[in-house]
Amino acid sequence: MNHYETVFILNPVLSETQVKETVIKFEEFITSRGGEMVSKEDWGLKKLAYEIQHKKSGFYHLFEFKAPGEVILSLETEFRRDERVMRFLTVTLDKHAISWAERRREKLKSKKA
Repeated sequence: MNHYETVFILNPVLSETQVKETVIKFEEFITSRGGEMVSKEDWGLKKLAYEIQHKKSGFYHLFEFKAPGEVILSLETEFRRDERVMRFLTVTLDKHAISWAERRREKLKSKKA
């Protein structure tokens, strides 16, 4: 199984409940196809660098997960089908990116504590 990281932007007109439902939908999509969630982060409502679909902001979310390669194609297809998702980006993490992500998570934990 490869290690992946996906960032996706949700439409800013969604309610908090709709955002949570969307995040849960994609998390269950990954785990139901043999993937394993490593971490997920809610970055909140952020201003976009440029307008997307006439919107100037969006809800950002980050998923870090392990999954078989064939899951990614179906995940990205599902992102395209869901009208709540404005943009997404999935990247494969190499060993250096994985160690950096672990250090970043530890740093976030220490800030919260």
